[in-house]
Amino acid sequence: MRYLIITLFVSQFASMALAGPKTTIGQKWPVADQVSMDRINHQPWDQLLKKYVDATGNVNYTAWNQASADRQLLTAYLHHLSRASRSLPASKPAQLAFWINAYNAVTVEGILRVYPTTSIRNHTAKIYGYNIWHDLLLQVGAEASSLDQIEHKILRPLKEPRIHFAIVCASHSCPRLRNEAYTAAQLEQQLQDNSQVFFANRENFSYNPSTKTVVLSSILKWFAEDFGSNQTAQLKTITPYLSPATAQFIQSGNVTISYADYDWSLNDQKTAGKR
Repeated sequence: MRYLIITLFVSQFASMALAGPKTTIGQKWPVADQVSMDRINHQPWDQLLKKYVDATGNVNYTAWNQASADRQLLTAYLHHLSRASRSLPASKPAQLAFWINAYNAVTVEGILRVYPTTSIRNHTAKIYGYNIWHDLLLQVGAEASSLDQIEHKILRPLKEPRIHFAIVCASHSCPRLRNEAYTAAQLEQQLQDNSQVFFANRENFSYNPSTKTVVLSSILKWFAEDFGSNQTAQLKTITPYLSPATAQFIQSGNVTISYADYDWSLNDQKTAGKR
């Protein structure tokens, strides 16, 4: 009995320790005022990305943080996202565009709240304290979701593996943050383009024909099941984004795969040249 009591106490304490202070952004809209994700306007987010994000995906956090009008515009956009209904019908492209934009916008908001900082990992407490992935929530319809929930409970179940080349954790080894918003109309082209750019970066994909070795981004290890049930299927999934010669090589068989170290340094224009 004493062992059981101690075990229950430790379990309860651990669950409490993992809970940081929750912060919810956005607002609760009356059901009558909620709209389908097909009707959400991502233009304000597009405007901000064009202003503060360069072609390589690095962000001018310094300027953005100092621009009160644009900080307010981001807040207004996040409140607009809250108006989306989770129950009203919406096309799959609209849902994907909505949640990708939501993930990226909440991440940027989270970084701006703690800026200056050198890495998002400075704000992901494992035992006790603030964890941006778990404790910064976005209200959407009747429910608030964390970044972790958006990624694992909402986006991944939509069965589109290319989300992993679109959602950005504000780090150097993440996919580039596009300097435009995702939209339902452009989604296919945007995902295709981002995937090709991702694998064109030698930090995310490289191979040695003489040794039959391939080095992949750790993203392909962490989310391997999203790309296929085995290594052959996973490599086949990414071949459309490689050159024909490279695709032929990795599908020739007997390839040894390893994974690159992940660089969690902030995707900050101010420090990009020092990496």
